[in-house]
Amino acid sequence: QVQLVESGGGLVQAGGSLRLSCVASRRIFSINAMGWYRQAPGKQRELVASITSGDSTNYADSVKGRFTISRDNAKNTVFLQMNSLKPEDTAIYYCNFEGARGLYGIGNFWGQGTQVTVSS
Repeated sequence: QVQLVESGGGLVQAGGSLRLSCVASRRIFSINAMGWYRQAPGKQRELVASITSGDSTNYADSVKGRFTISRDNAKNTVFLQMNSLKPEDTAIYYCNFEGARGLYGIGNFWGQGTQVTVSS
């Protein structure tokens, strides 16, 4: 149906920045919400940030003021700008499209994950 391809992860020192991108493999007419989640070793997957079709955003308390989520509707892409990174931000980051409507119907889709490692 729809594949989400993430990019932008990597290794960065504490205090540095990374920008994650997530793009859909096919055309999507509308998306209710886009989000970024992360999962650290031994921990549950958690919501980092989300943005609705009306551009309403929501952030985990741990990233407020440091991370910014944005979207490009025309390109079916969502971004996560991560500044002032901390070692505790180390995790695999996953993008999610919720209520994505296209010729295939409607569904919820996940990316394959991209590793973010922050060294101290």
